Amino acid sequence: MGHDADLDRAAEALHEIIDEDERILKDPPPTIRTHKITDYSIEFVVRPWARTEDYWPVYWDLTKAIKMRLDAEGIAVPYPKRDVFLHQTS
Repeated sequence: MGHDADLDRAAEALHEIIDEDERILKDPPPTIRTHKITDYSIEFVVRPWARTEDYWPVYWDLTKAIKMRLDAEGIAVPYPKRDVFLHQTS
């Protein structure tokens, strides 16, 4: 998330996404925490529990659902960028 994101709203959205997926186990509960602050973003860790046979489908579906939900909520997912200035010399 961008540094200006509403972290409480973002965490709430992540919890809602997990609660909507019946393949994600309720016990043990998922881990959703603010993980670190980088130059470009604030990162969350999202670690739900699922049955072994559901692991990859849950992983892929959850990744897509998070991106789509954050977009819908207007929560930007930033990307690294650089400004390059060229100075012309004679």
